[in-house]
Amino acid sequence: MSASTLIAIDWGTTSARAYRLDARGDVRDERSAALGISQVVGGRYHEALATLLGDWRADPAPRLACGMIGSRQGWIEAPYVACPASLDTLVAGLAPVREATLSIVPGLITRDRSGTPDVMRGEETQLVGAVAANETVLAVLPGTHSKWAHVEHGRVIDFTTYMTGELYGVLLAHSILGRMGTRADASMIGSAFTRGVERGLGTESVTHAIFGARTLVLTGALPSNDVDDWLSGVLIGDEIRAALAWSTDRGTDASRVRIIGDDRLAARYETALAQAGVAIERGDRHAAARGLWRIARQAGLLH
Repeated sequence: MSASTLIAIDWGTTSARAYRLDARGDVRDERSAALGISQVVGGRYHEALATLLGDWRADPAPRLACGMIGSRQGWIEAPYVACPASLDTLVAGLAPVREATLSIVPGLITRDRSGTPDVMRGEETQLVGAVAANETVLAVLPGTHSKWAHVEHGRVIDFTTYMTGELYGVLLAHSILGRMGTRADASMIGSAFTRGVERGLGTESVTHAIFGARTLVLTGALPSNDVDDWLSGVLIGDEIRAALAWSTDRGTDASRVRIIGDDRLAARYETALAQAGVAIERGDRHAAARGLWRIARQAGLLH
């Protein structure tokens, strides 16, 4: 096995993914395991890292991680740094895990108009990897907790979070709406989704709008096995409506959005944003790995 320039680790709540990067920051190999911080028992992170890396443990390349591994519940806490945050800000906040020859990227913190804090861990690294230093971009990172971020000339200026994915899961698993029926193949984007997006984009109250999943089925206007698709559309549509308003309120150009994340979920946001009349770009699918490489290079970790 040839030596790499960096071993980059995107270590989240439920899973961890490791990448071997060459001198140009290109991914040469990758592997993943269900070893997120919620899966590691008794703080045995050293063993989890050894399992994740396998024979890569013999690789002398430096190791850099991002994500929930740096949270208060993770291996060690890498304290949040405040927005606006540059590449140098992230480098200054790197937290070393000395017994593992590993460093962890800090998360970011901001505050909304009311002074309520908002945070991210892992997404800041994806933004570094998916947005060039000379660009100004409005980005969305879909997920359990979707992030919208304004990045300008290499700095994360501000961001906001929407619990869209988690709310969707809770509604299907724990509410009467989820008991009304779900499709066998939830990966397909059907017409019920686009109908839901239209409802979400136009609603003033998402808690009122989602009740339509029940009433539409009761009146025969929506097949019961389309409830999950329709709900997905409503929640994503409502998120986009709110996020575009947030962006415009801060003077950010909301006419174009870069989507960074998992292809299947990104496809839903692509469809919904097109309905909202927003131009779409797709970010690098290895944004986290690329971001870790850029941070490592700025920190002087690469040999």
